[in-house]
Amino acid sequence: MSEYVVEMRHITKRFPGIVANSDVSISIRKGEVYALLGENGAGKSTLMSILFGIYEPDEGEILVDGNKVTFHSSTDAAACSIGMVHQHFMLVDPFTITENIVLGIEPERKQLGFLPWVNMKKANKDISELSKAYGLEVNPTDRIADVPVSVRQRVEILKMLYRGAEIMIFDEPTAVLTPQEIDFLLQIIDNLRKDGKTIILITHKIDEIKRIADRCAILRQGCLIGVRDVKEASAQELADLMVGRKVELKLDKKPPQFREPVLEVEHLTVKNEVKFDVVKDVSFTVRGGEVFAIAGVSGNGQVEIADAIAGLAKAAGGTIRLNGKDITHTPVRERSLAGISYIPEDRLATGTIPDMTLQENLGLREYFRPPFSARGILDHGAERSYAEKLIGTYDIRCAQGPDTILRSMSGGNQQKAIIGREIEERSALTIFVQPTRGLDIGAIENIHRMILEERDRGAAILLISLELDEVMALADTIGVLYRGELLKTAPAEGLTKTEVGRYMMGVKEA
Repeated sequence: MSEYVVEMRHITKRFPGIVANSDVSISIRKGEVYALLGENGAGKSTLMSILFGIYEPDEGEILVDGNKVTFHSSTDAAACSIGMVHQHFMLVDPFTITENIVLGIEPERKQLGFLPWVNMKKANKDISELSKAYGLEVNPTDRIADVPVSVRQRVEILKMLYRGAEIMIFDEPTAVLTPQEIDFLLQIIDNLRKDGKTIILITHKIDEIKRIADRCAILRQGCLIGVRDVKEASAQELADLMVGRKVELKLDKKPPQFREPVLEVEHLTVKNEVKFDVVKDVSFTVRGGEVFAIAGVSGNGQVEIADAIAGLAKAAGGTIRLNGKDITHTPVRERSLAGISYIPEDRLATGTIPDMTLQENLGLREYFRPPFSARGILDHGAERSYAEKLIGTYDIRCAQGPDTILRSMSGGNQQKAIIGREIEERSALTIFVQPTRGLDIGAIENIHRMILEERDRGAAILLISLELDEVMALADTIGVLYRGELLKTAPAEGLTKTEVGRYMMGVKEA
């Protein structure tokens, strides 16, 4: 019997204009957590999509338990006990949790001896028992549309377990989770390993690899750079191999040089669609040359504050001033022209128009004024030159240059495009909401550097992040939000990570 449960030998996969995988060979032992580490666009997801039957390789072969296999679809892969949790969940929102899990393999009974009928009562019971057995407890009758991201991820894992998967692929599983949810997921992965499952973890987060993985394969620009035993490799070595250069894991942050107030928020209240207060009487000031970070667990009103400042959400009460001018009820474009840049949390729904080209998306802030247009006529040459400049400056990787359809790009490169577009405005205030979510360590290093450069230029920075390490590393001042209220505001140097975490859980000062 083969030592390896999965072998991928000399895999090459090409797409128009790009080689996603070039002669990649990996071997995975049964019962180990095997990590695939690489930058955005390094070919990790493509390689695993080949293993899961979504793509067929142009060259190379796959062996499972020592036997050569050919997958034409994910159904073929599932027949070999391979399952995959995709980065963007494959769930049907109007269906219940059980309906999503059993979809395609529904337990049937015969009504009147011949009419097929799905036995949902049995299915709900089976899913409830399965979820409890693996510490993934869910309410089987809840609809997907009504549950949070962390529960949706549990459903995806349960889908694999229900189908008897022994080889489980996780594609960027922590990209949309809070720190507490990440801890829970890593514990679940450890439990699955102890149960004999083989885990393949696609990620760019080195700290998570160090916590959970046994071995790590590093990919760069579609090529296998090396395989390392995680216990023996340092975080610095893994980072350098992934990026292809020396990565500075510690920020070079200069002492702040505070200027006059740029953003003044006083007694801000924001209501949601059902008229419930999600931001409650919040007040703070951001000065030029300052990074003001709002920390908090997801869903506590951070995004609503950012949207209200940018003009995407209506303030139900309070005042917002930019450079002394009241902009509380000013239209979005006027705020933009007055000096606000905004990197939103949802890059596809809010930050871009996915079915347009990269060139068109990079020009969204400038297309209506010279030199990009005159008398209502677009100058495509000027727009293209501007796009090419940003692609080079911000290392935006795209198969067809400015003509690349934005939706076809990796999430990390979509994020680079938005950040580059907004920073190029050199605005008085830049709002960053989850700026490094889903990005690799090289891209994170660059974005952190750009944020500090903007701050040192004299811009006011409002940073909203669920990554507590990011908040502690970048902030000059920290405000902690809990259930829509600002519980604590203090200089970052006077707060510890533990103290901030306590405020995030709602613990107030004595």
